[in-house]
Amino acid sequence: MMNKLQISEEIRALGQQAEREIMPYFARIEEICDRNTEKVLAAFAKNRVSDNLFAGTTGYGYDDHGRDTLDRIYADIFGTEAALVRIGFVNGTHALSCAMFSAVKAGDTVLSVTGPAYDTLQNTITGDYCGSMKQYGIGYKQVDLVNGMSDLPAIVQAAQDPNVKLVFIQRSRGYAVRKTLSCAEIGEICKTVRAVNENAVIMVDNCYGEFVEDIEPTQVGADLIAGSLIKNPGGGLAPTGGYIAGRADLVENASYRLTAPGIGGECGCTMGQNRLLYQGLFMAPHTTAQALKTAIFCAKVMELLGYEVSPKAEEPRYDIIQTIAFGAPELLCRFCEGIQAGAPVDSFVTPEPWAMPGYDDPVIMAAGAFVQGASIELSADAPMREPYVCYMQGGLTYSSGKAGILLAAERIHNQKKA
Repeated sequence: MMNKLQISEEIRALGQQAEREIMPYFARIEEICDRNTEKVLAAFAKNRVSDNLFAGTTGYGYDDHGRDTLDRIYADIFGTEAALVRIGFVNGTHALSCAMFSAVKAGDTVLSVTGPAYDTLQNTITGDYCGSMKQYGIGYKQVDLVNGMSDLPAIVQAAQDPNVKLVFIQRSRGYAVRKTLSCAEIGEICKTVRAVNENAVIMVDNCYGEFVEDIEPTQVGADLIAGSLIKNPGGGLAPTGGYIAGRADLVENASYRLTAPGIGGECGCTMGQNRLLYQGLFMAPHTTAQALKTAIFCAKVMELLGYEVSPKAEEPRYDIIQTIAFGAPELLCRFCEGIQAGAPVDSFVTPEPWAMPGYDDPVIMAAGAFVQGASIELSADAPMREPYVCYMQGGLTYSSGKAGILLAAERIHNQKKA
């Protein structure tokens, strides 16, 4: 007898209906995947990737040819002068923080043009912590989005301040109820800033957006991007780490923040992880496409169940995140329980809200992943605050992602019947 997950025939039928309706949208995802795969393969070929690059180093990590070659490959893929790809970045926030400090010093001002930065990054900018920008005397200004769109006139006014030396753009939505920016929209912001402030560095938080389009923010005017390897670019194989890519001087400055002034990227052993970073990058366009398909399936299933979703299944996608507005904490928790039940790791665990470091509200997180916290693997999380919006992302394979979504639908369907 075939082993099966506990999903009712009613929900299975709903999933089949959803899949029939979304199939036309998959062709565009496959087309982008093909283009990005060619981009990755071309960079591997240009940099003569061979087995000898996979050997790791220990200690100081001097002359790690595999590490340094991977830097050049990332730079080629993202169309930049340089890149810094390191397992020493503990998460995306760490990479973003190092990147931000590459462009500012005491007396300068950071201007965020997409509203408040992501919860954990706010600690770097305005937090009362040793080493924060606030503690170093770096100022902060903010331009909020208007109806989810960039307020270009307000950006013009704010960016004219000669003290503004870093303009920050968050591509994805974070825990905000807003749309993700396309590269075209980011390009418009870049042109707007450049017209009134030629000296400001434009930086983009690229988390969740890599390989979703066939271009990246650095190809439309951004000076610097940063992100996490346990999201899209690690392809589900990278065990940890982050990257920074952009102007060579900025990348070098960021490397000093990661290690120490004068040392920068010259040190940092890879401890045998190079193979996974290379293979993960090779898989990244495909894995990202699987996550996008999972997100579209989630959107359609939840919409059929009567919930408000963003983006809708038929809408263009600029990151891998799918939101579902539940309006009540119980339904949000049941959804996360279903996602956890569909995980390959810790499927028997019941997620509970907890005081996660760096967040003001308790956060519930379903993440039964091979790599702890890897949001390229199927996961769902949310701050426990109104309007109780869940943020679902990832899916190493569409088939497993689909199963997780159906289990989540089953849980909330049963909750409503109770």
